[in-house]
Amino acid sequence: MHTSRRTLLAATAGAAAAVAVGGAPARAQDDEAAKHHDRRLRTLISRMTLEEKVGQLFVMRVYGHSATAPDQADIDANLKEIGVRTAAELIAKYRVGGVIYFGWAHNTRDPHQIADLSNGIQRAALEQPRGLPVLISTDQEHGAVARVGTPATLFPGAMALGAGGSRADARTAGRIGGAELRAMGIRQDYAPVADVNVNPANPVIGVRSFGSDPKAVARMVAAQVTGYQSAGVAATSKHFPGHGDTETDSHYGFPVIEHTEAQWDELDAPPFRAAVAAGIDSIMTAHIMVPALDPSGDPATLSSAILTGILRGRLGYDGVVVTDSLGMEGVRTKYGDDRVPVLALKAGVDQLLNPPKLDVAWNAVLQAVRGGELTEARLDESILRVLRLKAKLGLFDDPYVTRRGVDRTVGTPAHLRAADRIAERTTTLLVNSAGLLPLSHRTHPKVLVVGADPASPSGTTGPPTTVLATALTGLGFTATALSTGTAPSAATVAKAVAAAQEADAVLVATYNVTASSTQRSLVAQLLATGRPVVALAVRNPYDVAQLPDVRAALASYSWTDVELRAAARVIAGAADPVGRLPVPVQRADDPAQVLYPVGHGLAY
Repeated sequence: MHTSRRTLLAATAGAAAAVAVGGAPARAQDDEAAKHHDRRLRTLISRMTLEEKVGQLFVMRVYGHSATAPDQADIDANLKEIGVRTAAELIAKYRVGGVIYFGWAHNTRDPHQIADLSNGIQRAALEQPRGLPVLISTDQEHGAVARVGTPATLFPGAMALGAGGSRADARTAGRIGGAELRAMGIRQDYAPVADVNVNPANPVIGVRSFGSDPKAVARMVAAQVTGYQSAGVAATSKHFPGHGDTETDSHYGFPVIEHTEAQWDELDAPPFRAAVAAGIDSIMTAHIMVPALDPSGDPATLSSAILTGILRGRLGYDGVVVTDSLGMEGVRTKYGDDRVPVLALKAGVDQLLNPPKLDVAWNAVLQAVRGGELTEARLDESILRVLRLKAKLGLFDDPYVTRRGVDRTVGTPAHLRAADRIAERTTTLLVNSAGLLPLSHRTHPKVLVVGADPASPSGTTGPPTTVLATALTGLGFTATALSTGTAPSAATVAKAVAAAQEADAVLVATYNVTASSTQRSLVAQLLATGRPVVALAVRNPYDVAQLPDVRAALASYSWTDVELRAAARVIAGAADPVGRLPVPVQRADDPAQVLYPVGHGLAY
């Protein structure tokens, strides 16, 4: 399973062996060491074929739990989408520089399997002529977006950490989360989100943002960058130049951000500046149009004015720039899939992430160089940045991981305890009229838990109502769960009301309640029973504005078990509520009026 360093160096051939020097120089080291180091990497680049250079710029998805022996359904999916059977064949054919893991691609079943897959990918890459290690990445933001689930440690997401307000907690979550990813062979994490969520209607960012205050978001972003990178994982702040103020999801449309340049500088830029100051390894682009920064109508991903002019020029960033997924609608509305990767490279991008058709994108870049639209020197510039990052992350020294390392690091009791402690400091108590909370199991022994059961972000936790009921039972209550979903029917509501008659109190888990949502009807009819009703918003904290009559309301900012258990402890009085709103909650009937301001949060 574990290939020795000697075998690795033999496999990487003489040139690669020359760079096994212990990672890139730290910023504090003198320029001479950096130049010497770059000379070695340039030597490597000079020996690569044009096809190998093109491949090095791509980060691609691939189906399967194994690099060489995936399930037949995954082989079929790979053949259909990529024209190869396995990850090993993908690397042999296209020489891709990176691979991205997804749960839906069956890459992330369990920690040992992930480690084996990572090792299989590295082995396949290093067996190639002039083989180079692969930079393996994933979206492990925690909270609402997590690709690796239990038994790995899952932390509260960005907005929950924003509610906790502790930079130390944000740093710890990054450090532990990063250490666990690295133990499984994942060295680049597409986190933390640096978008400032100033628009409550934002359908794609929301709780993935630390909040609405640019300075507070900047502090948390810097803390997370430090945490992840101290664990030897490249952090990636996203989505540049800032995806916080949009009502369009760039997966399905092309958002336009109407901020003036001054507003961008004040609202969107601070977290990215903080990330650059913290030494961030990579920054991800957004498929959004910002006319004030580039009037051409192109998405930021394809904008030289934004990526080269502002990010590299004004912000002074010289790390790796990776696109958001090239399969998203936001980047495909204006140009074909053959033009997008070429235009992205011309704009200043280094890594091309997950094109819908790799053969189209790969060949388009190859032809652009052969036809003179792109120079080979332009490719070399990006490859140098990618190789510098691989060297810094130790991939030239030893790209392999061990099962023992997984067992020592992933989901350890100490890590799980840290996640529980951090989560406890994030739950926010928004309403508590007549001191309904904390609930006592002496006065309200029977609790009915109803509400939404959205699918687990990582596919491995929940369902929320069951998790909450189990946690309350462990705290001395007799709690039962009844899932009513995000859009309960009249019959479901009637069933919940009947069950509430038998309970002493009701806990309702709400999920993104809107003016027309039948979740409102559920809460209203539960209140009509006369039983005490506690509402817990398990995603956006804005739900409370749609539920004006509840006597107690809390926000957990995510529905992963760790946040839900913490909320249960707060409801039961086993923990004090200390979270504070990191975003304002506006009135439902008059959005110009703030119902609860940033910083609002009640205590016992």
